[in-house]
Amino acid sequence: MALWRPFLISLVPSRFELNQLLQLCSNFGLIRQGRQVHQHIIVHGLDHHPFILTKLVQFYAKFGESLFAHTLFDIMPHPNVFAWTAILSLYSGNKLSSDCQKMYRKMKGMGVKPDNYIFPKVIRACSYSEDIIFGIQIHCDVITFGAEFSTEVCNSLVDMYSKIGNLESSKRVFDKIMYKDLLSWNSMISGYVFNGFHSSAVDLSSSMRSDGVEPDTVTLNTIIDAYCQMGQFDEAIKIFEKFEKPNIISWTTLMLAYSKNGKYELALKIFRDMMVKGENRPDLDCVSIVVVCCRYLNALKCGREAHAYGIKTENMIPFYKSVGPALLIMYAKCGKRIKDAGRVFDMMDKNDIVAWNAMISGFSDLGMRKMTIDCYREMHRMGISSNETTISTVLALCDLKHGKEIHSYFIKSNFASSVTVLNALINMYSKGGCIKTADFIFSKMENKDLVTWNTMITGLGNHGLGETAIQVLSNMIECGFRPDSVTFTSLLSSCSHSGLVDLGVEIFERMTVDFGIEPCIEHFASVVDLLARSGHLEDALCFVKKMSKNVEPDKRIWGALLVCSQACGNFDVIILASKNLVCLEPENAGHYVTLANSYASFGRWEDCVRVRKLMESKGLMKPSGLSWFGTD
Repeated sequence: MALWRPFLISLVPSRFELNQLLQLCSNFGLIRQGRQVHQHIIVHGLDHHPFILTKLVQFYAKFGESLFAHTLFDIMPHPNVFAWTAILSLYSGNKLSSDCQKMYRKMKGMGVKPDNYIFPKVIRACSYSEDIIFGIQIHCDVITFGAEFSTEVCNSLVDMYSKIGNLESSKRVFDKIMYKDLLSWNSMISGYVFNGFHSSAVDLSSSMRSDGVEPDTVTLNTIIDAYCQMGQFDEAIKIFEKFEKPNIISWTTLMLAYSKNGKYELALKIFRDMMVKGENRPDLDCVSIVVVCCRYLNALKCGREAHAYGIKTENMIPFYKSVGPALLIMYAKCGKRIKDAGRVFDMMDKNDIVAWNAMISGFSDLGMRKMTIDCYREMHRMGISSNETTISTVLALCDLKHGKEIHSYFIKSNFASSVTVLNALINMYSKGGCIKTADFIFSKMENKDLVTWNTMITGLGNHGLGETAIQVLSNMIECGFRPDSVTFTSLLSSCSHSGLVDLGVEIFERMTVDFGIEPCIEHFASVVDLLARSGHLEDALCFVKKMSKNVEPDKRIWGALLVCSQACGNFDVIILASKNLVCLEPENAGHYVTLANSYASFGRWEDCVRVRKLMESKGLMKPSGLSWFGTD
């Protein structure tokens, strides 16, 4: 009521008074009162005055009322630069990049010159759309209309070029900014981190101080992220400890970094430390990270606690929109609690493709092929269109028949060139025995990523085409791709399936010497499998003894040795492998049975009885044999 009182003295408010009142409503976020002012404007016949119309467009655009803003804008015969700024800001703020670009072109066509206020809005729209051509055109206009010396405009250009992956142009613009403010430095540092140049981001933060600009919370959070992505968590903690009172973004940044690097227990520890301090209330992003960590740690109890906390402290709609997908997948993964996952799904917006993708992913992770496909079909029955995530998730579990159906849909879709989906198709056809079809899709792909090459190499290896897989590796390197750990796992597996023993051992050695990749347990297991499959039992055993100095052999390695030694009839290795399997999985009755039977086959009856008694003392039972005959 206090806002209205100064204007009650005039029964017929002037244009100036109505404009001032509208400005007050805008400043204080009074949308309903602003609409009442609009009604007074109409009643007093001022709704076609250019100045008032501009203010109305600005008011409605500020609060995202696109229909009212655009309707009023359209009746303006000659919108001024302020009205154009408001409408472009509306489109840019709502990430309607193409509409923003069309309106910008229309504005120029009507002879209105863009200024330092308009350029940042349009440049931001280019960042969302990643339209590099239009972005370069806008940069040309910035120079043409003399806005290249505006720090705000240049900051927007730095951010845009970083978002579309053109760091060279981003740095060039940054270097030419005469008066760099805090946002200038933060934009460039964030650009480096966004594009994976983490050490450059850290170096630039040091230059920032020497230039007389002190980093703020945004800067420090970005550097924390950079250190974590480089694996330098100690340095990240040192930065974090500089905060007197870290905000929720600082805590969440650190938690997310640990979570992304697979350090889920440490991420949860950070969350508990935050809760103990009690200075920050977890937001939706923070709760989502906790749920994701619980999913990977199979910590159902902790996940349910996070769920309960969210229900108590957040509104249901935003909570399930943000945290729902992570909760759904967590319940599906932890103890296969599909009913709980279904309850979460019921609380989510059924018009949101993210909700359906989460449910489909939950079924897919559990290997429930029928449920995955049924959920996919139900989604389409409700008129929800698939996206790349949907199709790639479903394809991962499809047999050849259903995979071909989805491939047919994919060809007709508007993302038929999606690398993610094409990778999933290569994988599906490879697993379905159609390696020629997989190779055809692979050869026709214009854009390939590292996953594409790895998937094709794996498929060829599984079909015993090891030499072809190695040729694909050569082509991959020629195309500028650097093989990673997964590539060599696939290659070694290919050599194993194709009997290429010498070549496989050579590849294992080249992995470290030529590419600097330290072998992990998967690589060691592949080499043991390669040697064991080809009957080189002594070589395999020597290899295991050497690797045990750095990496402890797991059940896959001892299992491969066991199979090979059984085929060769080598009693000592059979017993060695069986004993290690018992130690690794003491609750697995099958390992005790194998060990006991091995003793019996070589007449070691006392040892056989001893192992049987040990098995019985642990309450272990050999699984009953099952038959498919007579089952539904």
